[in-house]
Amino acid sequence: MPISKSVKETLSLGEKLARRLKKGDFVALVGDLGSGKTILTKGIAKGLGVKNARYVNSPTFVIIKEYKGKLPLYHFDLYRLDHPGSLDAENFEEYFYGDGVTVVEWADKIKGLLPKKRWEIHISVAGQDKRKIDIKAKR
Repeated sequence: MPISKSVKETLSLGEKLARRLKKGDFVALVGDLGSGKTILTKGIAKGLGVKNARYVNSPTFVIIKEYKGKLPLYHFDLYRLDHPGSLDAENFEEYFYGDGVTVVEWADKIKGLLPKKRWEIHISVAGQDKRKIDIKAKR
């Protein structure tokens, strides 16, 4: 389980992960508020060639943001989602099973809707700037 000691290391880990991602991949992010889910997503965006990846931010109020890169990046933030059925209005399946890479923050809120084949990443705070990042490929 990697330990990130800084924002820079978390960004770098996201970039490295992006090199392994391909069309249709799904990344489920789980972690407390402020654990680094959005930072990791910025790294993934940079690794996918998203221009101005530093401007990638959490789509808390709009639920999803799309970014263009080598592959499209579909970034969901489900923090404010009260009920999984609310995702139907977003046509989530088009994204979850689409032509790009889907990253979902707070994925634990929709466990029953997650694709069986996915990357599952649990991030936990391990100190002031330290984060434990547990990455598993579910196949």
